[in-house]
Amino acid sequence: MYRQILDPLLGSLGWSALAASLPLLVLFALLGIVRMTAWKASLIALVVSVLVAVLVYPMPVDQALLSATLGAAFGFFPILWIVINAIWIHNMTVASGHFDVLQRSFSRISGDRRIQAVIIAFCFGALLEALAGFGTPVAITTVMLLALGFSPVTSAVVSLVSNTAPVAFGALAAPLVTLASVSGLPLGQLGAMTGRQTPGLALFVPLVLVGIIDGFRGVRQTLPATLVCGLSFAAVQFAAANFVSVPLTDIIAALASAGATVVLLRVWTPPGTSTLPEPDERGEVFRAYLPYLIIIVVFVVAQLGPVAGVLDKVTLKFHWPGLHVLDPAGKPVSLVEFNFNWLTNAGTLLLIAGLLTIPAIGVPPRVAAARYGGTYVQLKWPIVTVMSVLAIAYVMNTSGQTATLGTWMAAIGGLFALVSPVLGWLGTAVTGSDTSSNSLFGALQVTAAHRAGIDPLLAAAANGSGGVLGKMISPQNLAIAAGAVGMTGREGDIFRRVLPWSLAFLFLMCVLVYLQSLPVLGWMVV
Repeated sequence: MYRQILDPLLGSLGWSALAASLPLLVLFALLGIVRMTAWKASLIALVVSVLVAVLVYPMPVDQALLSATLGAAFGFFPILWIVINAIWIHNMTVASGHFDVLQRSFSRISGDRRIQAVIIAFCFGALLEALAGFGTPVAITTVMLLALGFSPVTSAVVSLVSNTAPVAFGALAAPLVTLASVSGLPLGQLGAMTGRQTPGLALFVPLVLVGIIDGFRGVRQTLPATLVCGLSFAAVQFAAANFVSVPLTDIIAALASAGATVVLLRVWTPPGTSTLPEPDERGEVFRAYLPYLIIIVVFVVAQLGPVAGVLDKVTLKFHWPGLHVLDPAGKPVSLVEFNFNWLTNAGTLLLIAGLLTIPAIGVPPRVAAARYGGTYVQLKWPIVTVMSVLAIAYVMNTSGQTATLGTWMAAIGGLFALVSPVLGWLGTAVTGSDTSSNSLFGALQVTAAHRAGIDPLLAAAANGSGGVLGKMISPQNLAIAAGAVGMTGREGDIFRRVLPWSLAFLFLMCVLVYLQSLPVLGWMVV
């Protein structure tokens, strides 16, 4: 049995926080400065996290190693399970030729590649995030941008940066459902408050994407389209989160944003637009979109009350064997439980959708099986990276390193609102998941907010809203993006390109949340 201690180093929370930050500092230094491949950097950082847990925190060696195995298991299921099956579906569409048809269909929306990139990465990516999340939109849209002719680095950077505003409501609002569970706050209020923060990101993201692709000239030439795209997404995300449905927020916003942009392009075209390609046969276009329609139908059916209840009955929840951890108050931590929801998991639903896709688009079963095996080969190093990063996260969580960092940051009193999003950003950067970040820091945000005299609803929502900005620099998502475009081993190059955008958006989110804690924007708080 291990009981967490938050200030193990000289009885000082500050010195302990410095020691607790070592695994993260090593990880990002190896990626951004040394330019080491992500799977090697994550394995080295994992060793550092175990050493800190054992040598600084009084965590027994067996408990630290068991925490690492639990994290690695969680890295594969549900996260990699989702990504693998999503990319498998994509690989089948490539094999059948329907991916090329889909590409030409997107190209017919506009002859301008910059606008095509915004529609694919931002609108279509938001829809994929709404349905599956956990790296799926990055994996698929990165490859789609590469097929449009963008360089591998640009494709990866655009996909990662675009995967921001929708993330808080991704996977049918899984991050917010988790946040409500750990914070004790109502889901509806958390969704509404988040819907008054993340739409601010949506206003700028389409402009930034074009800026990454073509600089200021491109931003100026495409401004009407990017403004309509961002404004429509932001407005509908706010409205849906506050007045319609929290789980369906991103689905509604993504479709509305794409629809508004398409309508604009019927009456306006940017200068220098190339000729639209000849249309494919309607039947072929329908089959090109069919895999994604099947995904939507499978996910919607799985969320229906009676069906969800049946699927959930086979879920296995069990305590990780041999792992016994108490929090500083002496209560068992929930992190040591493994939730094997093998039928309701998004990865399994994607597998079912993939099996339905095989006859729907005419892929021979032998080819589908070969593509499935090939997907594992394609993602072998990202798989190592993701499992290692989640192992780091779990060692830090169970040993108390993460709680030390959070408690140290929460000790700044009234300015906590300014750094509240940073906690969420940090959690997602480590775990690659806004859901995991909310699970990690949600309760801490509420406790710290009470101590600092800040509305706990504001702080809890800020954790998820800040967390979406850590996703683009997470080694997990960097590995997925790099693996999708054949850049495995060059994750550091992508990291250096996306880090400034992550920090810039985080600064804006911190300012927004801080102003919402003051009378200036206090009227925005639910």
